[in-house]
Amino acid sequence: MVRSVDLDQQIIDKLKFVGQRGRETMNEKDFFNEVQEVKRANYSCPHCRERSDYEVRWMKRTKKAGPPRGGNEQDRMRYQKSRDYLVRIDDMLVCKNIRCRKRFEIPSSQSVVFI
Repeated sequence: MVRSVDLDQQIIDKLKFVGQRGRETMNEKDFFNEVQEVKRANYSCPHCRERSDYEVRWMKRTKKAGPPRGGNEQDRMRYQKSRDYLVRIDDMLVCKNIRCRKRFEIPSSQSVVFI
């Protein structure tokens, strides 16, 4: 026979576990809306040296209107300090020259841009 005290303790332990999960720090995606953008940039192929315009994909992350629900004080501070920014998705491009067609890295090392 299971005593009611044991059941009550089990329920309390489960509630404590659920409460601990709620206190985890929030993920960065909870603070931002994500939209993909395509920007044109002019690069030269390092193999054939031909310049051309390329379309580079970027992920635009804009700050949400208000802090997400269920966050603690640390999450609210992170939300206040956060800014809109772009993250480059493409790292490699393919040369547009028909004779070359080789892949090359985007020469700039800047993959994050604050707006």
